[in-house]
Amino acid sequence: MATVAHCLYCFETLVAHLDNREGMTLKEIEESYEEYVKELEDATSGSKAESLEKRIPALRRVAVSDSSDSSSTSSPASGSTMSLATETPATSTDSLPDSEAEVITESPLFVTWNTVSPRTGNTSLRGCIGTFESQELEEGLASYAITSAMHDMRFDPISKRELPSLEVAVTLLTNFEDCDDAMDWEIGTHGLRISFTDRGRRFGATYLPDVALEQGWTKEETLVSLMRKAGWAGRRDKWQSVDLKVVRYQGKKKSLQYPEYKRWRDWVDVRDEDEA
Repeated sequence: MATVAHCLYCFETLVAHLDNREGMTLKEIEESYEEYVKELEDATSGSKAESLEKRIPALRRVAVSDSSDSSSTSSPASGSTMSLATETPATSTDSLPDSEAEVITESPLFVTWNTVSPRTGNTSLRGCIGTFESQELEEGLASYAITSAMHDMRFDPISKRELPSLEVAVTLLTNFEDCDDAMDWEIGTHGLRISFTDRGRRFGATYLPDVALEQGWTKEETLVSLMRKAGWAGRRDKWQSVDLKVVRYQGKKKSLQYPEYKRWRDWVDVRDEDEA
């Protein structure tokens, strides 16, 4: 499944692109995040809290929050996502790398950028592009992090000033299956990839697994919306007359907001200064 490190890597790639500098590799991020988690656990247990508070002010809020409320982890709407707001503790034991988990090195993937409202916490799409072709994760995530941020034709390129309001979501796609019919899928479980021909023109489009659930759509509403996304302009009540080919798939998604990236990145900078 997608991981926190994958999300950090997308942010790091975008920030490095905007700063015109070389970013960290995915392997470097995975190793540093494991170290970061361990140091935060030590801080919240009190063994290193004093020294860490002096070095990284953000960690003081983590230690104070955890000591007053041991169950202060975030509660996102979907269990497959993790959104960490500015005041949210930086991590929890649920974020610990799992040595027993399957290590994924290649996958079809999508990178989504959202803007987070500071008032309500609601998100608005800012860019989303991916591929159904299996990608080596380091290359694929870096490529689509930039492509979705800078080259989604529905939006202007993301600017540096927008970074504090951004959330990134990484979805790794799995379990592709041909549907027996257009309704042979489950809302909240499956993403859809449709293709069809109408009046000599070929159409195709996709929705990731969380779209229908987040929009509150029925299956029919989802399919009609997806056909519209593909460019179909027929009458809504005639959609069933179109011979749809529907492929369902599942997505292992993780999301993360900029403040958590910034806390981790500040920790990396302090660590590197100490080691210099």
